[in-house]
Amino acid sequence: MRFSLKVYSESEGLGLIQVEAAGAREAEESAERRGYVVLQTVVKPGWLPAWRRRRRAFPLLHFSQQLHGLLRAGLSLVEAIETLEEKEPSGEIRSVMARLLERLRHGQSLSAALAEDTDSFPHFYVASLKASEQSGDVAESLSRYISYQRQVESLKKQVVSALIYPALLLVVGTLVTLFLLAYVVPKFSRIYESRSDTLPLLSRLMMNWGAFVSHHPWFLGLGTLALLASTIWLFSRPGFRLMLADQAWRTPWLGERLRTYQLSRLFRTLSMLLHGGTPMAAALDMVPGLLNLALRAPLASAVTRIREGESISLAFQETGLTTAIAYRMLRVGERSGQMAGMMENIAIFFDEEMERDIAVFTKIFEPVMMALIGILVGGIVIIMYMPIFDLAGSLQ
Repeated sequence: MRFSLKVYSESEGLGLIQVEAAGAREAEESAERRGYVVLQTVVKPGWLPAWRRRRRAFPLLHFSQQLHGLLRAGLSLVEAIETLEEKEPSGEIRSVMARLLERLRHGQSLSAALAEDTDSFPHFYVASLKASEQSGDVAESLSRYISYQRQVESLKKQVVSALIYPALLLVVGTLVTLFLLAYVVPKFSRIYESRSDTLPLLSRLMMNWGAFVSHHPWFLGLGTLALLASTIWLFSRPGFRLMLADQAWRTPWLGERLRTYQLSRLFRTLSMLLHGGTPMAAALDMVPGLLNLALRAPLASAVTRIREGESISLAFQETGLTTAIAYRMLRVGERSGQMAGMMENIAIFFDEEMERDIAVFTKIFEPVMMALIGILVGGIVIIMYMPIFDLAGSLQ
């Protein structure tokens, strides 16, 4: 497998090398033996078109990885960002780094410079760095963020992977059904046209559909295009997407899984901020933007209770932001004074619960989907051939 590694060395500066290796770890070790500091490792995407490789949003994780590597190699903060800017091929990303450099050269701290560009750097990211600046441990704060983001991305990839196969089944089943209804059934309708009165009811309905398609193909095509355009337009409307999300949260099984995912993200973010030295009250003010609307009101209520003197565990329990196990873990964290570590453990617990649910979903949903598609396609075929079966029976 071929890997593309973004590396740094004192003699060559920042550069890009290609390494053949069995895995990412082996590729990084090979580069390190050659004297490089590895900043980023990706599988070389040579088969993808250029427009697919381009990132529209600021690559915050990659930026953090590269900055962490350069700081670890001994460069100053300004030198590290200058190096990243010089080698960055994207003009949009270079402009973000240029603005960041300008602020640093004018004497602003890193967190203050990042805070002026909220489109690229979220509040909780800035807050974690601001707390670390007081102890001079920016590299460690970046390392915590990288670990946090990798865990979040890992869970997202598991969810996407679990949905890929059912989605493919649904697409293939839909295409096969459309082919039968739009091409095969009209052909059969011409064969049975002379004896339509003697056909079974289901076959007659199917053949009527086939005759309609044969005589009005343009009408059907325009109707399909209109339906497709209307669907795309609907999904482009924020209000419609919000309504779908609200319905998903109201669905018993799915809503509970979505809640678990959101709680995992909440506790992991709070853990990262607390580890970086951010006070709990300030950390709670930074996380609402990461949550779904359904959890923002309970979180606001919990924050109010905490500021009135209620314990974190009790406030979270009364507003529905914990489970029974998470509540007990929070109480242990309060007694021991290790809230940051305990919140990380709660997030890990929720992640493991999500992994089990994904495994169960995959084992149950995929065979059910295959069975439904098989019944649908098989039913259409049987209905088409029922008159032939009747004819064969009469001949006997």
